[in-house]
Amino acid sequence: MGSEMKRLLLATALIAAPVLAPPCFAQGAADAPKIDPARLSAHIKVLSSDAFEGRGPATAGETKAVGYIIGQMKAIGLTPAGDVGKDGKRVWTQNVPLGKFEIEGPVSAGVTVGGQKEAWTQGDQIAVRAAMTNVDAVSIKDAPIVFVGYGVKAPERNWDDFKGMDLKGKILVVLINDPDFETGVGDFGGKAMTYYGRWTYKYEEAARQGAAGVLIVHETAPASYGWATVKNSNTNVMFDIVRKEPAKTHPQLEAWIQRDVAVDLFKKAGLDFDALKKQAQTRAFKPVVLNGATFSADFKVRHQVIVSHNVAGRIVGTKHPNETIIYSAHWDHLGVGAPDAKGDRIYNGAIDNADGVAAILELARAFKSRPAPQRSVLFLAVTAEEKGLLGSEYYSANPLFPLATTVGDINIDALSAAGPAKDIGTSGDGKVDLQDLLVAKAKAHGRYFTPDPMPQAGHFYRSDHFPFAKRGVPAISIGSGADLVKGGKEAGMKAEEDYTENRYHQPADEWKADWDLSGQAADIGLAYEVGADLANSRAWPQWQAGSEFKALRDKTAAQRK
Repeated sequence: MGSEMKRLLLATALIAAPVLAPPCFAQGAADAPKIDPARLSAHIKVLSSDAFEGRGPATAGETKAVGYIIGQMKAIGLTPAGDVGKDGKRVWTQNVPLGKFEIEGPVSAGVTVGGQKEAWTQGDQIAVRAAMTNVDAVSIKDAPIVFVGYGVKAPERNWDDFKGMDLKGKILVVLINDPDFETGVGDFGGKAMTYYGRWTYKYEEAARQGAAGVLIVHETAPASYGWATVKNSNTNVMFDIVRKEPAKTHPQLEAWIQRDVAVDLFKKAGLDFDALKKQAQTRAFKPVVLNGATFSADFKVRHQVIVSHNVAGRIVGTKHPNETIIYSAHWDHLGVGAPDAKGDRIYNGAIDNADGVAAILELARAFKSRPAPQRSVLFLAVTAEEKGLLGSEYYSANPLFPLATTVGDINIDALSAAGPAKDIGTSGDGKVDLQDLLVAKAKAHGRYFTPDPMPQAGHFYRSDHFPFAKRGVPAISIGSGADLVKGGKEAGMKAEEDYTENRYHQPADEWKADWDLSGQAADIGLAYEVGADLANSRAWPQWQAGSEFKALRDKTAAQRK
């Protein structure tokens, strides 16, 4: 850690030292601008209204959302920071070319086991994703089925679930999360999910193995969300960055199946699902062929390349304009999809993530209310997070401002509307100075930091800070605390569980007039203080010892002075 970073942390610690009274929840230090809950609510109400049609990329909803964000950035007084136009000046947006993939017509899918055919219904027993391999149709007939445990090949852990079996043309049944999830101990760090536990990895590794397809077995605990989330997220329009050889990343068929469907399939094939799952938690596991069982699927796919947009507004630094602090949030949600029990088809995405966009807009307003900072501050609203962090992935691969001189990314995604909390958190615990700064700022306000209570959910890999992190940029995604001022941890957990169960990735994620957004305002105030300190210092946050991202950052150290 550099001397300037130590000075920042020490200064905050000295402010925090005398705080012995009960927690106070001012939105910032004495000289920090206040974040207005009413303004946050107004932004969220507009962005998550039915008129915005769930803010799907490449829809009329995108046009409205992008237009609204640009309008607000202009009114606040930001400078356009997107692509360079024909006139040599920057515009407000960064073009993000994406492959768009959509299933046309019905999905026929099912198994033949013991000579008996069994059809699986799309969205019920199975959730089939639109193929992202640039094909017009998928037709798989009687492909052999192989259980490959957790589908992991990790040489550094001396772990290989495939054991050299030829899997070309086969359908793989794969468990979600890591082999350590059930026991909490083992070669994958215990309960905390590694990237090997993410569904994205399962598909990528299956493609490397030459498999025709993958059936991920859904279980709520290791997935960290219910079947409704799986169905709504996977049976919708799919997007991907444009790839030269997509088959190297995607198998022909990518799907999830319900646990009881898998159990029944294994039983009819003469196998015990639970016993095999236990075997899969050991290094000795070998792939198991489901003898007498085959899988078939037929469906058509419409695919095209579309252009979505990141929105970028900037405050140019007075002394070090080429050094950039980024505040990011995704503007997109799931658009219009399958109806819920009430017939509602608009996935409004109020908490996820209209409130994050509201946050970066009000952060921009806060910065503009003070003298311009020494370093530049970029307010970045990214697209296609719900399609796999694609907007932030594209920005990180094609940065508008160099990553080597990007001080850090502070991402905001799905803050709580349940009122102020005594604590603050992040999505997954990163070994990074940015998190230490956040902890110190929270302490200065009489609040405390709660480590990710569900490291097994892999939250670190599920927010838009991750594409920055995997390229070495110090990055965190701020999360609201769960120890509420009113009701404590019990009330906080109840609110979180209610949201996850009844609203997350469902049409019911809608704006409510009776929300208490003072907690969001306090959380955003902490984000402001962290960024403002960095914007007016020479500190360079670092990844700490033991982080897998430290070496990447260290390679560019010479470009930071």
